[in-house]
Amino acid sequence: MSLLKTQVRASVLKFSKRYQQVQAKVHHAPPIIPAGPVFHNPKHFPDRIAIRDRIAKYTYANIFMSANELSKDITKFCNGRTNERVMFMCSNDVNYVISLWAIWLSGQIAVPLSSLHPKNVLMYYANDCNSKLLISAPEYAELMNGVSVNTSSTLHVLDDKLNLNCAQKTFASQSDLEGALPLSFYDGSNALILYTSGTTGAPKGVVISHKNLQSQITTLVDAWKWSPNDVLLHTLPLHHVHGIVNALLCPLYIGAKTIMLKKFNANTVWSFLLGITAQPDDRKTNVYMGVPTIYYKLVDEYHKVFKDDPKMVEHIKNTLKNKVRLMISGSAPMPMTLHEKWLEISGHSLLHRYGMTECGMVLSHQYDSERIPGTVGVPLPGVSIRINEETEKNENPKIILECTNLDGEVIFNKKNSSEEHLKGELLVKGEGVFKEYYNRPDATHKEFTDDGWFKTGDICEYSKEMKQFKILGRKSVDIIKSGGYKLSALEIETKLLLHPDIKECAVLGVNDEKWGQRVAVIMVTQSEKELTVDEIREWAKDKMPNYWVPSVLKIVKEIPKNAMGKVNKKELVKAMV
Repeated sequence: MSLLKTQVRASVLKFSKRYQQVQAKVHHAPPIIPAGPVFHNPKHFPDRIAIRDRIAKYTYANIFMSANELSKDITKFCNGRTNERVMFMCSNDVNYVISLWAIWLSGQIAVPLSSLHPKNVLMYYANDCNSKLLISAPEYAELMNGVSVNTSSTLHVLDDKLNLNCAQKTFASQSDLEGALPLSFYDGSNALILYTSGTTGAPKGVVISHKNLQSQITTLVDAWKWSPNDVLLHTLPLHHVHGIVNALLCPLYIGAKTIMLKKFNANTVWSFLLGITAQPDDRKTNVYMGVPTIYYKLVDEYHKVFKDDPKMVEHIKNTLKNKVRLMISGSAPMPMTLHEKWLEISGHSLLHRYGMTECGMVLSHQYDSERIPGTVGVPLPGVSIRINEETEKNENPKIILECTNLDGEVIFNKKNSSEEHLKGELLVKGEGVFKEYYNRPDATHKEFTDDGWFKTGDICEYSKEMKQFKILGRKSVDIIKSGGYKLSALEIETKLLLHPDIKECAVLGVNDEKWGQRVAVIMVTQSEKELTVDEIREWAKDKMPNYWVPSVLKIVKEIPKNAMGKVNKKELVKAMV
């Protein structure tokens, strides 16, 4: 019997009674909905646990006081100026939150970095945003020193006892929670610069204001029913909107607790989801967010460890269904087969949502509604979307559909009633939409219409029957033009993943003189099984149109992805040539 399975069985009786006692005390606590930025809010719940990482637990007051001290050093490094760009690299732990809040408390703009980025990329970011200061956790000091000496940025390495000191701080009075600049400063200032992946040229810095951030957070807190009693397990990278806003700032904003793991590990995540690693005063994890790759790995671990034990299968499903209130997937499309596997294992129909670095979350399944696999719901409250007809030069495209979510009700301003499925390029308006690409006015202008709509570059479809929206893929790489047809690579992937021997796949368009583009697929098969184009074509006869079936096939052991589980299809196309 595996160690994980043994731990699960031993923990069932031990924690179930204690969990019920703790839940009884906190379940009915009324939520406090603050009005200011997230780092202004600890005064509402100073003694609540904000973060638990691998070292200790930290209250909201502890984190604020540590951040306030660090902010004074940042102000000195910036010579008393505000709105300077401060890049920082920390692991997924309390040092990240302290650094982020400190940057904001001193009035600067935070530029979060990832240790997965090579030095030359970090140097590009530093030069591109003209960073004045680099903040580094001790474990990344050598890497960040290399960036500092090759740019105009000063390096400040955090004390390696910062997190321990934070855990030991004593909160005395509300005066300990003062120190931020006036709210009026944040009303007109920028909060973050997040760099895009750079799949369509050099990475651009997306400038997100404090107002943008406030809108994104408060929208999700309401739409996803966040409560101070929530406990989120955080396993996402912290240089993307998904990890920063959805999975960290939302719980911090409302006074909830976040358990931060340094990195994703399927065995460890299962332990937390099932309450094995809970400490005596812990409430169990009840919110989890991931990308499809994460859920793939959790399913694989489940099949290795639990699947053949009927009692464990029943216990896991009961635990997740009854103790976890919300599980979300995003950042990349999820195959329907994976959605169904997770539903069978956990009893959870995953909430799917769609967003971008430039505009935060845009579309989401509604919390209390049916969650249809393959769809991403409807616009979030306060968000307006438009679908424009695709044109070759994108000049004066026809508006196919336009709608707004007003207080939870989707209002259609325009809709072509002659078609069952309405599809085209997705455009967005709302308070969460970014201001600009840093120091790139031409690129910014290019991505907005004259009347202020942001062009996402994604192809979206609205189904009148389901009353839901669906993302068909990027206009540039996920729409394949073959023999006069426009094909969605994501739809073809969804069909192919029904094949019992296909574990994972990426569908691409490769240039062809006769057809314009041919449908190609890179796939990972179960147990490295060999498949041919003819076998796929025979299997697909009653499952998809003939012209959808890939005519080019390559089997690999692994499809490369970035930290958010996204595939760079432009690079994969090169591998197919």
